[in-house]
Amino acid sequence: MTPSVNSDDLAGLDTAGMARGFAAGTFTPVDVLEATATRIARLDKELNAFVARNDKARSAAEASAARYKDGRSLGPMDGVPIAIKDNLVAAGMPATWGSRVFAGSICEMDEPAVARLRAAGAVIVGKTNTPEFAVEGYTGNDLFGVTGNPWNPALTPGGSSGGSAAAVSARMLPVALGTDGGGSIRRPAAYTGLVGLKPTIGRIARHGGLPQVLLDFEVVGPLARTAADIAAAYSVMTGFHPGDPASLAVPSPRRHSTVRDRLSILYVESFGDAPCDPEIRRSTRAMADVIAELGHDVRMGSLPLSIERLNALWPTIGAIGLARLVADMPAMKALASPKYLEMAEKAAMLGAVHLASIIEEVRVLRAQASIWFGEHDLILTPACAAMPWPAGESHPKTIAGQPVGPRGHAIYTGWVNAIGHPAIALPSDPHPDGMPIGVQIVGDLGSEGLLLDLAASIEHARPWAHRMPALVRRSERA
Repeated sequence: MTPSVNSDDLAGLDTAGMARGFAAGTFTPVDVLEATATRIARLDKELNAFVARNDKARSAAEASAARYKDGRSLGPMDGVPIAIKDNLVAAGMPATWGSRVFAGSICEMDEPAVARLRAAGAVIVGKTNTPEFAVEGYTGNDLFGVTGNPWNPALTPGGSSGGSAAAVSARMLPVALGTDGGGSIRRPAAYTGLVGLKPTIGRIARHGGLPQVLLDFEVVGPLARTAADIAAAYSVMTGFHPGDPASLAVPSPRRHSTVRDRLSILYVESFGDAPCDPEIRRSTRAMADVIAELGHDVRMGSLPLSIERLNALWPTIGAIGLARLVADMPAMKALASPKYLEMAEKAAMLGAVHLASIIEEVRVLRAQASIWFGEHDLILTPACAAMPWPAGESHPKTIAGQPVGPRGHAIYTGWVNAIGHPAIALPSDPHPDGMPIGVQIVGDLGSEGLLLDLAASIEHARPWAHRMPALVRRSERA
């Protein structure tokens, strides 16, 4: 490695910077992996982002280095270190789902997204923390403990992909995989100053992994510090897989809009009388102004979907999924945390009529969304209703002075999972205390390309990747 390139510089590079250095011979994938390991060792004692490490990471980095030396690079992700959320299956590693139910077992296969990243040369560093069964909006569990936010480790990075978000935000690596069943990529991205993509259902295939507890809502997606890094990871994960029929039928967006067009964007600041932190409202308005300055037609209005009944039903959706796990897996009763067993027990008594009501409500919402997006391009909202709260607590008890329940902070995201559409979270103007704030932009089915292009244009106008978490600044001064 060139003496002028230190380990912090290497660990903090984006994927393009790594690829350039690898191709030029300035440094190798092994150098980057070592820099990544150094930063994890220095910061993760305080953050607790990682729950397992990949003992084959060095051999993967060495194989990548040999390809670059021979001029056989596999593409933009070759040699790039990545992390995988601990509810995703990766061969040779555990997938505990934050639960003692799955602890101790080693996976024998990769899920499609993991397999495709591995085939593209990405170096899997390890697995990241998640709440048990990934059904809550913070990141902590009885098996591995609580994950903190690099901007303030006493606060949560959100959830359930908080371990992945913390790792990327702390510049341990440029990209990590999460899952999003109700906002679990987008909210952690917003809380940690990142970009996070929730794809269309089927765009990134699911097969061979852990059971899903949120119907078909949960999708795999990347978190990164830049839109370009999101695009680089996303591009190698998409496509049909025979184990996931939904991956064959992903539609193309009907309007064929591009970022060079004057996009029609509905800006929705409030969802009924649900509270939202005033600083988040301010930051989202500022983002609406930025997008308008780029030449797009941004108009404020109300959400064109009726989500009140979905919100009422939402707490039982995950609980019904847990009830099925308890019924199918004897180990659940012995090893799952009492909190989730209680949720499952109550849900088991709801009956088939209740489940049918959920399925019908989702069908109606998907029809409404399909009609609206046939005539409009995008919807802009806050990504979260609350600023980060203490890391060990599952949710904030109040927002803007009003008492809220467990999903009060998450009102802006779950409906997008229900309709199956893609959405991207982007950093907006931070809170006066320096903590990150993020917005969400929702598109038509299959419109990930438009979302990524718009994100890149916004990032060019108002760059955010230079923002450095307090924990990282302190560690680099030490």
